[in-house]
Order: sequence, then C-alpha cells, then structure tokens
Amino acid sequence: MRDTRESRLLLVLLIAIAFALITVDIRGGEESPVDGARQAAATVLGPVENGVAAAVDPVGNAIGAVRDSGDRHDRIAALEHENAALKTRLGSDDRNSSKVRQLDSMLKTAGAGQYGIKGAQVIAIGAAQGFSWTITIDAGANDGLKRDMTVLNGKGLVGRVTTVGPNTATVLLANDPDFTVGTRMEKTDELGFATGQGSRPLSVQFLNGKAEVKKGDRLVTFGSSKDKPFVPGVPVGEVVRVDPSGGDLTRTVYVRPFVGFTKLDIVGVVVQAPRDDPRDAVLPEQAKPAKPKPTPTVTVTVQPNGDLVDGSGKVVGNVNEKPGTDASGDTDAVADGAEDGDADTAAGDAANEQE
Repeated sequence: MRDTRESRLLLVLLIAIAFALITVDIRGGEESPVDGARQAAATVLGPVENGVAAAVDPVGNAIGAVRDSGDRHDRIAALEHENAALKTRLGSDDRNSSKVRQLDSMLKTAGAGQYGIKGAQVIAIGAAQGFSWTITIDAGANDGLKRDMTVLNGKGLVGRVTTVGPNTATVLLANDPDFTVGTRMEKTDELGFATGQGSRPLSVQFLNGKAEVKKGDRLVTFGSSKDKPFVPGVPVGEVVRVDPSGGDLTRTVYVRPFVGFTKLDIVGVVVQAPRDDPRDAVLPEQAKPAKPKPTPTVTVTVQPNGDLVDGSGKVVGNVNEKPGTDASGDTDAVADGAEDGDADTAAGDAANEQE
C-alpha cells in the first residue's frame, strides 16, 4: 500500500477502534461484549496454534539440546574416563596380586635351596630368537646376568639363559627339544638325563636300566660343573609313565614338569649357586595319604538256647537257624552291623565249647 493521506487516516481510525474495544473489554469484565468474539477466535485459531507449536517445539528442543550438548558430552566423557580408570585399577589389582603370589613362591623356593637370584619378568615369548620354546626377560648384562645361568620360578626349573643383552636376555625353556638337563631321583638318587618334548612330558633316560621307578616319583636337577648351566636341587617334575626296561642298558620314563611353560610371568635367574647341594630340600612336602577308616566289629555271644546276643543284649540270630535269617524269621544276615562271618565264627566257637 502506498503511503497516502487516505492510508494514514485509515491507520489512525483502526488504532482508535482497537483502543475503544480494549476499553470496552476491560470495563465489561466477565460480561464483556467482545467475549463471544474472543471465544470464536479461540475456537478457530486454537488448532492452528497447537499445530504451529507442535511443529516448532522439536526445533526449540533441538536448539536447547545443541546448546546443552557441550555440557552433556563433557559429563559423559568424564564418566567414561572414570569407568575406564576403575576397570584398569581392578585389573591391575588382580594382576598385582598374582605377581605378589608368584614372587613370594619364588622367594620361598630360592630360600629353600639357598640360591642367589635376580628377579625378572617375561616380556616376550615365541620363536623370534630362533628356538621353538623360548622367552625374553627384562634383565640382562647390566643386572649381572650371563650365559648358561639357571632360570627357575616358584614351581621349579624354567630353563637356562642362552643369549644376554644389556637389558634383556633369552631363556631356552626346559621343554624345548634341544634342552637337556641331568636329573637325580628323590630318595633313590638314580641319575638320568631329561630332554624336552614340547607340550608333552619330558623324556628321562636313567643310566641304570634296572632302576626301580614308579609313577609319582620326583626328580631334581643333578647340577653341572661349576654350577653352569645348572645348579643342583631345582625341582624338575614328577613321573607319569614308566616304560618297561626290556633288558636295555638305560630305562626311559616320562616326567610331567612342575612348571607350566605356557603361563610364565615372574622368574628368577640364579646368579649365585648354593654352597652345598640342597638335595631334596627344595621339593614341596608331599601330602600324606588319608588313613583308612577302621572297620567296626561286633562281638556276639551264644546263649544255651542257641541265640546270638550282641553287646547291647539284643538277639541278632540263632545258631540253629539258616544263615541269612534272624530269630523272628526275617531275612537279615546280621543285624545292627554284625557281619555273617563274625556271627558264624562266634556260633562255631560256642558250639565247640559246648561239645
């Protein structure tokens, strides 16, 4: 619309009418003459307003979400960080507990054999160094390690050091096919040579083809000249199978190692050999077999009428009846724990005495 005199007069007139209607509406209160028009407008325009609100609210919510998303993201990130920290701490606590147990067991073994050891942790495994069964530990020449030193843990013999670097060393495990160690059997002192067979038990050849060996016998290292590569008395394993000698000059047995080579973590390198051979002192104490439970016995006496009476005065049978029946005729070889053999023996003894 162009700005003309007529348009300006129309605008002033509409404003005057609007003020007049507002004045009438305010003075009329609840009985305002324009109330009907207001309700009609609400009836017509209400659905339109709701529709507009429904369409606009998601946009408003999205705007609010975008405005608050930064704070929420930071909070979620903080919670995720806390959860990760808790999981790490729980995992490290379990691992630390396992390491403490391994270290404690290894120190007990070293103490029993009077071995001077240098503790180390396994940091790599596999054939990267050229052997089938090897580990790499985080100790080397700077820690006093040298080639051909004995390696053990809390269970027994782990292997021997083959390569030494400034801060690391390679250990050939006792189950490697290229590994051989002299052994001595507990108590009998029979000597032999144990050879690794990978995941299978060690193969041990005894020098005495007639050596008396049985399942469950245990072996320790015999020791080497000047204690290299092996110190004496380190537990090796337990016999699980014995091959017949067949008249051979040597005898072969199979020994399950005490050490689990697939789950090594904390090990000790013997840097100082014991002054004296510990013999069997490093072997763990064997559990004593359970004593057999005594078999209860019942004493019976024979009465003049032939009744068999136990210690409590109860009649448990009669010498004149067939075995397997009691005085009442019920089939019951022996009542209250008395055995057939006991009753028959007692009856026979009584009959002999009467004769």
